[in-house]
Amino acid sequence: MTGHPPKAFVIGHPIAHSRSPLIHGHWLRTLGLAGSYERIDVPPAALAGFLAGFPAGGFVGGNVTVPHKEAVFTYLAESSQDLTPTARRLGAVNTLSLLPDGRLRGHNTDGAGFAASIDEAVGPGWEVGQALVVGAGGAARAIVGALLDRGIPRIVVANRTLEKAQGLRVFAPDRIEAAGMDDLAGALAGTGLLVNTTTLGMKGQPALDIALAPLPADAIVADIVYVPAETPLLAAARSRGLRRVGGLGMLLHQAVPGFESWFGRRPVVDAALRAVVEADIGAAP
Repeated sequence: MTGHPPKAFVIGHPIAHSRSPLIHGHWLRTLGLAGSYERIDVPPAALAGFLAGFPAGGFVGGNVTVPHKEAVFTYLAESSQDLTPTARRLGAVNTLSLLPDGRLRGHNTDGAGFAASIDEAVGPGWEVGQALVVGAGGAARAIVGALLDRGIPRIVVANRTLEKAQGLRVFAPDRIEAAGMDDLAGALAGTGLLVNTTTLGMKGQPALDIALAPLPADAIVADIVYVPAETPLLAAARSRGLRRVGGLGMLLHQAVPGFESWFGRRPVVDAALRAVVEADIGAAP
């Protein structure tokens, strides 16, 4: 719809909890850009129809969240749409853009957002000898990919279902090791970066039961959960004086490339944006 302000979206099911409209709305206002960004609840059965039809509604693209990331990848791959190398490697899409030729491009910015959040929290040059990733779902796949790109030589993926953790070894069998949750304590020794990619520690969920004593004194502990801002895992890391990275940074940084592709300006993740999102999280029941 040439001549109209660009419109973007986030789709998921459910979707009411998403803070993405808050993030993109803040950037649109601060950059003085015309445009809009909205939540759209799309049940799985309606996903294919939505993807085929959203350009006719004036949308130029949007974000994809749970439970649609893998399904959107499959749709794009089977319908000869465009996928970035990162999305192809991960088998999941979290960002969609409408190309000039009418095709859809699928990208995955989760891993880059995670790496950028560590850069912001602890500074560049944080690369470590060994990372321990807890969980083996979609977020873990993106984070393992980012860690491989950063040159981390050894990555241990620990998961309740060992077979699922072993599935991530396909990315780099010589650099990735699978472990069960019972092996966590042994894997912590020598780990420079511990990452929780599960929902454990999220508001209303039990905490990740892990003793951090074996971690080196200079280790980094990251948790992609952002509600609450300080999870029990991060609180335990603080009590040990370890470097900590909360989940909000990943949420904010993964949003940057999509905004740039839809609205034509590259936004920044700054203190003002963090304050807006943190205030909204703090006000939530």
